[in-house]
Amino acid sequence: MADGMIAMDPDREWKAMKKAGKALFQSLGNLRDVQIMMEWIEKLHPARTEATATGGGTPAPAGSGDEADSAGAAGDHGTRSDTAAHALFQILRGREIEQKRVARAALEEFDRKQWRQWSRSLPLRAMRARPGSLVFKHLALERWTAARELHTRALRNRSQVGFHTLRIGIKRFRYIVENFLPEQHKAWSGDLKHMQDLLGEVHDLDVLWATALSCHVFPDEASRKNWHERIVEERTKRIDEYRERTVGPNSLWDQWRSGLPQGKQIQQIALQRMKLWAKALDPDFAHSERVARLALELYDELSIRGLVGNGSSKLTGPDDHDREDFRLSLQLAALLHDVGKAEGKKKHHKESLELIQAHGAPLGWKAEAMNRAAIVARFHDGALPSRSHKALRDLLSHEQKVTIQLAAILRLANAFDVEHDGHVRRVHIENRVRESESGQRTSGFLRKPATLGPTEALVIGAEGFEAGSSTAQAVAAERYLLELVLRRPVLVKPRQSVGQLPKSARLKTTA
Repeated sequence: MADGMIAMDPDREWKAMKKAGKALFQSLGNLRDVQIMMEWIEKLHPARTEATATGGGTPAPAGSGDEADSAGAAGDHGTRSDTAAHALFQILRGREIEQKRVARAALEEFDRKQWRQWSRSLPLRAMRARPGSLVFKHLALERWTAARELHTRALRNRSQVGFHTLRIGIKRFRYIVENFLPEQHKAWSGDLKHMQDLLGEVHDLDVLWATALSCHVFPDEASRKNWHERIVEERTKRIDEYRERTVGPNSLWDQWRSGLPQGKQIQQIALQRMKLWAKALDPDFAHSERVARLALELYDELSIRGLVGNGSSKLTGPDDHDREDFRLSLQLAALLHDVGKAEGKKKHHKESLELIQAHGAPLGWKAEAMNRAAIVARFHDGALPSRSHKALRDLLSHEQKVTIQLAAILRLANAFDVEHDGHVRRVHIENRVRESESGQRTSGFLRKPATLGPTEALVIGAEGFEAGSSTAQAVAAERYLLELVLRRPVLVKPRQSVGQLPKSARLKTTA
């Protein structure tokens, strides 16, 4: 549950709760591993079960008066039936006693008071994300994708490590479904648990064999060979059953995938996830949403006028797909630029960079776009970006140029809402578009874009902008970087909204 919520809510208490639970479960898990191996010995060598019964049932607790007699009776019969099984069982029984002591100590040291506190506070935070929502389906798809890749790898190399990591991948997918997708859990829980159990038993058998080898319990080669054949037989049965259920036209993987987001919806939900994550960190996320809207308005209109297209002083890219990646990076940078304020306002732009980079790219987005967004967010405030800066110096020259230009747009958009009051409602570039004869609009961009004159100033009209205001002062300072990258003056002036214009002017504007 903590893994799922951390993806939506970066509150540190989720991580602390996960760490506390993991430490306890690890102690209990070691005990469980020993007990599972003891059970497997009895399954693979029925004489071991018979010997235990002869000795009075299950092994007596440590320190009991009957323990030695019980062990002796079991030992006599076990030696006759299977020396290796008897020897390994005795070793594991000793380990079980020790692991019970460790588990008991871990339980006594566990901070129950802190856990009760988390049980009151964390459910309130969890309510911010509704179970069954698209964001949890997206998270489940992310886990499905990772597990599916492990499935392909495991069936290809058929190694112990491959099947073990596959089991963990399925477990992580299953837990997201179980905790956050009630409808899917109802439909898939049986198959998910069975596949996880099959691979878990494969792992248990691998651990049993490795333990038997490390304990040197085999009296001769025949005993060793007999054990190995039995373990391989049981292991193969489970792998074959797993493969039968997960390969082919009726694959469980395909069934699970059909109930999760598809196509373009994946990227759209990823954006919702990032907004949810940012809201938990940004003290004024409404401001960041306004900045994102203003930044995209500037970006889109600059692209129409050829100032975000091919050219030495412009955003460059081989096709519209790259331009859309740049647009997404700008949108993400604007939405996330203030997440660093969760660590305090001082140098928050640097904290934003680290938080975004640590988060990584959700499914549906390229890692390059996310990293670009992190760097752009870093330069929304503070010193101006330069190619020699440590955040930029390792990028290719073209990528450096793109990133600096997006940062210029973000700085100006942020200045338009410097008061965090939404006073500036919309921005519009007032220079007329002069399309070339061959210029044609495609997907919101011009294949051969119109251009402004080489020395023509860029004029931006802003609804709600007031000359002489604190916003005007911020805009005057922050437009400088955009002037540098576009190599032309940038003028900002008030602009009336269409609804405020006289009727004749309104008709002309809308036309």
